Amino acid sequence: MYYVPEGTKRCGFYECRACGMRFLDVRIAPTIPCPYCGEEIDMEIGPDDEVPEAVETAELLQMIEGEEEVEKYDGLLSLAITGGDYSWI
Repeated sequence: MYYVPEGTKRCGFYECRACGMRFLDVRIAPTIPCPYCGEEIDMEIGPDDEVPEAVETAELLQMIEGEEEVEKYDGLLSLAITGGDYSWI
């Protein structure tokens, strides 16, 4: 599968309010950092730098339960990303 590991029985369906991307994630929380537009945290900070915070812009739209439902959502969302190219399968 494209977003979650094979055999996942429960996952979250998220939409980022910053970039508008929709995706699945095995984490289930009201908000999580977006994997597409979320900035990578640079852990090499100097003595005068502040520790960066991960901005949680992706909001949970729905919790998907059941292996078949997860597989269906993963397949549909992956078509939007790959443009119908099944070569990654």
